[in-house]
Amino acid sequence: MASSAAARPSMRFLPLQIGERWFAARWLEAWLEAERDQLVLWIPVLLGTGIAAWFVLPDPASWTGYMLGGAGIAAAGLILPLGGRTGRLLMIGGIVAALGCGLAWWRAERAAAPVLARPAVVAFTARVERVDALAARDLIRLRLAPVSRADLPPRVRVNLPSGDVPLGIARGAVVTLRARLMPPPGAALPGAYDYRRVAWFDGVGATGRGFAPVTLVTSGERAGADLRARLSGHIRDRLPGAGGAVAASLATGDQGAIPEETAEAMRRSGLAHLLSVSGLHITAAVGATMLLVLRLLALSPWAALHWRLPVIAAAAGALAAIGYTWLAGAEVPTVRSCVAALLVLAALVLGREAVTLRLVAAGALVVLLVWPEALVGASFQLSFAAVVAIVALHEGARVGGWFAPREEGGGRRLLRGLASLLLTGVVVELALLPIGLYHFHKAGLYGALANIVAIPLTTFVVMPLEAAALLLDGVGLGAPLWWLCGQALGLLLWIAHTVAAAPGSVAALPAMPGGAYALVIGGGLWLALWRTSVRWAGIGSVIIGLGWTVATPAPDLLITRDGRHLALRTAAGTALLRERAGDYVRDVLSEGAGIDGELPALDDVAGARCNADLCLATARSGARVLATRSGYFVDARALNRWCARVDVVVSERRLPVGCRPRLLRIDRPVLERSGGVAVTFSPPRVRTVEHAGDHHPWINPPTLAPTPSTTDRRWRGRRAAGRDRAGRFDARRTTASPPLR
Repeated sequence: MASSAAARPSMRFLPLQIGERWFAARWLEAWLEAERDQLVLWIPVLLGTGIAAWFVLPDPASWTGYMLGGAGIAAAGLILPLGGRTGRLLMIGGIVAALGCGLAWWRAERAAAPVLARPAVVAFTARVERVDALAARDLIRLRLAPVSRADLPPRVRVNLPSGDVPLGIARGAVVTLRARLMPPPGAALPGAYDYRRVAWFDGVGATGRGFAPVTLVTSGERAGADLRARLSGHIRDRLPGAGGAVAASLATGDQGAIPEETAEAMRRSGLAHLLSVSGLHITAAVGATMLLVLRLLALSPWAALHWRLPVIAAAAGALAAIGYTWLAGAEVPTVRSCVAALLVLAALVLGREAVTLRLVAAGALVVLLVWPEALVGASFQLSFAAVVAIVALHEGARVGGWFAPREEGGGRRLLRGLASLLLTGVVVELALLPIGLYHFHKAGLYGALANIVAIPLTTFVVMPLEAAALLLDGVGLGAPLWWLCGQALGLLLWIAHTVAAAPGSVAALPAMPGGAYALVIGGGLWLALWRTSVRWAGIGSVIIGLGWTVATPAPDLLITRDGRHLALRTAAGTALLRERAGDYVRDVLSEGAGIDGELPALDDVAGARCNADLCLATARSGARVLATRSGYFVDARALNRWCARVDVVVSERRLPVGCRPRLLRIDRPVLERSGGVAVTFSPPRVRTVEHAGDHHPWINPPTLAPTPSTTDRRWRGRRAAGRDRAGRFDARRTTASPPLR
């Protein structure tokens, strides 16, 4: 006994006694015990954290270090006596986070495919893998697998004018065509959409435009995507115009025929989610199928007495969900919604609560395990953020008590229903706001109000009318229902355009810092997934992230990766270098500048001096910027003198050695290394698309070069006027316009 008593004081300093003597450890264990039902919800979050780490960290050494760190945390949870639930949390969390990083790495390596080395015009034979009709742009997009062409990537994407595509082309067909192909383009500006990364995971090694004639060698199968295209075409035939394009999107997810002004109005009004086949559409299809099956089987007394009709209806609903997902192209939101619907149906069959955060977590886990790259896409983030916000809101005891069913009059029930819908819409808009700002640099502000009418209108009027009209078309009686459906769609589009045109309908900000975005998303998840009072700490994280975003100044100078286009923030506003910039370039530059609206040309800005070849302007900060905007000869000595007077010089060509501005010289060699550039003068900061040491596989992929015999020599020898093969200013070219004064 004496020896035991003598040994006891020394035990106080051992880790075994930490849980008994350290208040923080006891509090942590008690808190985790109180949140034990919520802990499983963090498994997909930790998996996603590991996936995000792989995309953020630059090289294999960092990825390996992250996974070893996760393994170390798991080992600490296993070895250190920190308390039962705390130790298990560390062990499982470390393993899952490391697994997420490894899963993304494995998926990227598995998707590896060679990429076209340089632009080229080639003639080739290919098998059609996918056909997408972009009716609004009068284009057909083909995903092709070249046949017996080792010098071409295994998969390419080609756009063709609709009139050049032969009739009957479908998946599985073999075609011969000629196309100008180029490597998949990266982001035009820091924070802009990066198709190069998306193409890597899709296995697309080249993209471009095809030329007539396109010869159909063998016909393809008449199912799947072809059925989707025929159904979309049938709906547009019955409902011409924008209404028919929206109706086709509701049925099949095919958004290619929606006019750009309609799509923009839907985005600005917060109704764009209606155009993508996701939870709303799957739920409507499953609910309608179950109701129809139940009503039909209930007509038989024998079946009602001897069969479990809810189970049969659930099975029919599951088949409807799977079939609808296949018909709509199996995009990530559709697959996520299908998985969620199947889990809901399974819960109903087992007699469990149907819609819970555990259900949402299971759906997210399935999607991330199969497509880990989906995590960094806007579609995944928007869809899961909306669902988590809705379910977390209504799982709360207070909100659940407000809107729980009760005995009351019809008027009060209707008012409570409208209040529930309004509150849900506001919460969803708040949840989606930072995601829209991060990915698109803008977000709608009146979406909650628009959705109060648009969601019931779409769910209970438009979609049932459309489904009934399609069924009655089989006997030639669908015309009256198509007319009614068209009127309902007209009301939906009127709501979208009215809300989109309202003053202050859109909030626009420049690129959101990645750290600020992480704080907002992390704080939102912390607030939504916990149930004790600790959850409110998430509000602080959200406020800090949003404050960081608002405090981040808009860039003063934006330069696209080819150097041809730039936007400069002057005292009179942000303006473009080239007046004839295309719609895509204008949209990218306005989004990068955090501006909602058209950008004027520098020629129209007071104080700017421009001619056909050069443009000199002063930024809002006072920095002087000189940019070239033609391919014609400019006297090198005169240009060098101008370079010495300005702070920044920008050119799509190689500048003379003697061109030495005071701050930055950004020309073709620099842009080839950096990609697009965003410059802030006060405080001084330069952000680039490309980063030194970034070893993600799509940055420096394995490349293929078409053999000379397949390359059109007219294109190979072509080069822009006014520059030699190295892109330098060429004194042998045409004389320049009058110099700047």
